[in-house]
Parts: sequence; C-alpha cells; structure tokens
Amino acid sequence: MLVDDHAVVRMGFKMLLESAADIKVIAEAENGEQGVKMYQEHQPDVVVMDITMPGIGGLEAIERIMAKDNNARILVLSAHEDSVHPKRVLSAGAMGYLTKRSAAEELIKAIRTVAGRKRYLEASIAQQMAIQQLSGEQNPVDVLSDREFEVFIALAKGKSTNDIADTLCLSPRTVGTHLYNIKQKLNANNSAEIALIAMRSGLIDP
Repeated sequence: MLVDDHAVVRMGFKMLLESAADIKVIAEAENGEQGVKMYQEHQPDVVVMDITMPGIGGLEAIERIMAKDNNARILVLSAHEDSVHPKRVLSAGAMGYLTKRSAAEELIKAIRTVAGRKRYLEASIAQQMAIQQLSGEQNPVDVLSDREFEVFIALAKGKSTNDIADTLCLSPRTVGTHLYNIKQKLNANNSAEIALIAMRSGLIDP
C-alpha cells in the first residue's frame, strides 16, 4: 500500500514498483487517516509511507497501524535527509527508512527486505545515526514527544497555532499546551528560536 499526499508521486511509484514481477500495489491512501483505515481493509504485506502529510501525519499513522497490528511492516519513504526523522519512525515501529532521492532499485530492494521482516536503512542515514550514537551527541529535539515534535516542525515552518490545530485535528488550546511544553523543554522563548533549533538540527532548510 502506498501512502503519500501527492497523486503524481503515488502514480510514479506505482508504475515503478509494478515493473517488478513480485510487487503489486493493492491500495493507495493520500493521508495518514486514510492509510490507517485502508490498512485494516486491505492488510497489505508492506506499507510504503511518506511522513509529511496533512492531518495526523505519518508518525501518528505508523503508531496507529502498529497499535492495531504489531506485525505491520512499514517502510518510510521521505524527503527528510536528517537523522531525527528516521530515529522517530523506527521508534514508532517502522522497519525501514529511505529518502525520496534513492534509486528505483534501492526502493524495490528495501520493500523486499522489509517484506522479509528485516530492517532497511539507507546507507547515508544509517551512517549519520551511527556517528551521532558513537559521539554520544544528543539532539535537543529528542526530548519532545511525537505530537510535540509534529507541532514543533509546523511552528518552525512558520505555521500559526490555528493552522496547526486545523492540520493536526486538535483544538487551538491543545496546540497552545504543546507549544508551552516545547518552549520549556527546548528552553526557547519564541518562534524564531524554535526555527533556529530546527535549522541547527537539519530539520528545515535555512
């Protein structure tokens, strides 16, 4: 099953994947909520999921799918090339992480690996994560919960509290609480400082 909010991207991946004799795309979803619902309906062997989508987003969708089926095999295919997102999705239960810049053959190889219940990490991402682990380097955003992390990214991109509430289907008051906790945890006073932390962590482009 493909989960991505861009129809053209899904169409491209579908054509690419179905060129492999052993892969068939049996379902497509355009957001996290739809992905969770369609997973239950279609029970695919592997889910290929983007994480930056409107609504609940990929991280939350992974957690919801895993809560219903802890044998779900999810491969994240994302535009994010930092080491924070992979760490988050693997903790949430995904079995693999690949960036959208990967070659077609690598995506097919990753799907086969995850289908065989083995983890798959793109080499450059795995290297980044290993270096961080060896150096004992803590990323400041590691202290945020998954929901706080999603709010943090949206804030760093300049979204307003009401925008974030609409996108994540939360009340503005709940977003305000998350914002308060984020500021406390990261020792940030305002949106500009939040954006700076996100840039330093490689989560948004300067």
